[in-house]
Amino acid sequence: MMNTTQTTTAVDTPSKPVMEIGDIFKILPHRYPFLLIDRVIELERKKRIVALKNVTFNEPYFQGHFPDKPIMPGVLIVEAIAQAGGALLLTEVPNRDELLMVFTGIERARFRRPVVPGDQLRIVVEVLAWRMTAARLEGKAYVEDKVAAEAVVTCRLVPRAMDATNAGSREET
Repeated sequence: MMNTTQTTTAVDTPSKPVMEIGDIFKILPHRYPFLLIDRVIELERKKRIVALKNVTFNEPYFQGHFPDKPIMPGVLIVEAIAQAGGALLLTEVPNRDELLMVFTGIERARFRRPVVPGDQLRIVVEVLAWRMTAARLEGKAYVEDKVAAEAVVTCRLVPRAMDATNAGSREET
């Protein structure tokens, strides 16, 4: 069972994760190669989450981005921010198996430094606004103590059983 009250103070070596990968699988619908968080080390209900992503050379996107200088695509870092936010928000949703959390907006995305194989992203997401069906989140992705990327994302819950006319251009977070 998830411990949603634990917080850690050590950035690099938390004593015990709040969510291991199996717990994340129970919350998020994403799977390889699109699950972009490996562990949750802090979670303050409805307020804040800190997740980790270990960036390895085996990631499929490094084959083409870029073959001679692998850099994690910025859009995937923003996706990792959204997934961490989804892990935070979906812990509060009892019928999450019937719903998907989808992007409704990305604002103020900034990319400060490249993320390369061997880096560990520490993704910090804070809730700016919360309703049971929608949220606005501010996320920052750090490598060591330096901000690599940041963005404000908005998202909402939609039924998983959407028909093609309702799906439109919505993207799963």
